[in-house]
This record gives sequence, C-alpha cells and structure tokens, in this order.
Amino acid sequence: MYTISSKVYLEVAERLSALIGLSHYYSGSFEIDFGEVTCRMVLSAVVYRHQESFPEGRIVDIIDNVVPVWWEFHTVTEEGEVINDFDFAELKEYLLNM
Repeated sequence: MYTISSKVYLEVAERLSALIGLSHYYSGSFEIDFGEVTCRMVLSAVVYRHQESFPEGRIVDIIDNVVPVWWEFHTVTEEGEVINDFDFAELKEYLLNM
C-alpha cells in the first residue's frame, strides 16, 4: 500500500485549487509525478464559496466546502497501479486552509 504523505496532499490541493479557480463546479482529472509514483486525481465536485471584504476595499472569494460528486485517486509505480490510503476529507482540509 502506498501511504499518501502530507506533501502529496499539499501538492494535489495546490494543483486542484489552481484548476478550480473561481468556479463553483469542477470536473476533470490531472496527474502529478511525485518521486517514483505518478498520482492521478479524477474529480467532479461542487464548490461552495463566500466573499470576504477587507477594509481597503478588496473582496476575496473563499472556499467554504468542496463536495465531491465522484472522485478517484490512483497511484502508479513502475510495477503498475498500487492501492493507497488517500482520504478526500484530508484533501479538503488542505483546500479549505489555502
């Protein structure tokens, strides 16, 4: 079994955050090479947001929640696909704290 490290979660969250942008829905897939493992995220999700206003007049969209409709997380090594312990709830914590 491949153990998903905090570094993998962070890299996936950063990539996903960039792909989501300001959208309220995401559907797609992407790959990340992490050492000797290629990670592939497949996700369709609804993104809930709120706006935060700052005193200088700046308004920022903040992600409140990401609700997956469907997700898969694959890890592939030279020998082929291996089971992993990916947890979407943990990924969501990284997304909500970005």
